[in-house]
Amino acid sequence: MTWSIVAHDPASGAFGICVATRAFAVGARVPHIASGVGAIATQANTNALYGTRGLRLLTAGVPAADVVRLLTEADAGHDHRQLHVRDAQGRSAAHTGAQCVPWCGHRIGDGFSVAGNMLAGPQVIEETAKAFAANAALPFPRRLIAALRAGEAVGGDKRGKQSAALKIYSTEEYPDFDFRVDDHVEPLAELARLEQVSRERFAYARLFSPRHDDPVGLTDFAEITRRVDALKATDTMS
Repeated sequence: MTWSIVAHDPASGAFGICVATRAFAVGARVPHIASGVGAIATQANTNALYGTRGLRLLTAGVPAADVVRLLTEADAGHDHRQLHVRDAQGRSAAHTGAQCVPWCGHRIGDGFSVAGNMLAGPQVIEETAKAFAANAALPFPRRLIAALRAGEAVGGDKRGKQSAALKIYSTEEYPDFDFRVDDHVEPLAELARLEQVSRERFAYARLFSPRHDDPVGLTDFAEITRRVDALKATDTMS
């Protein structure tokens, strides 16, 4: 009942997941990411433990293909599940269970994977992948959203639309971006709007938050504002 893209941005080292579905609050269960470790999208008859257990395996250095194998072998319901994984070494792997609702399938590309079930057809996966590959010049958040919107334009979830989410982690234990649209008539359009609103301040101000290499960060509000304005004036994100 969901389709998603899991990707890595070589420029920033970030892992990102964008997901959409005709179900409530998809961002609460499907996307799982850890900075410098990897990303997992668990969907279909969703087993959220694939996300939590999978990230522990990735943290221990288990390759993506083995993560998929270990998670599904231990789950008697694996035929009803779908997941795809990308690890810190750039390896991707995916599983689409034999009992997932058609159309269902996945595709692994260069730096990304796309997977979906209960879709209008294989064109949803193909157009999502094609748009991601074609939009390398876009900033990472917008590139992920654009990919899902391309899949939606050719049918998306065959039941309709309800929720969408975007999650991106780069260098810190907290996310760079974590936007959720839990219930909306046009969830991907609303997700794109939230990303645009983030560039009014949030997308820039977050760069001055406490980080591992600067545990205090910038605390002077006027200086933060000055730097945000300077970044916006030479923005590569807008």
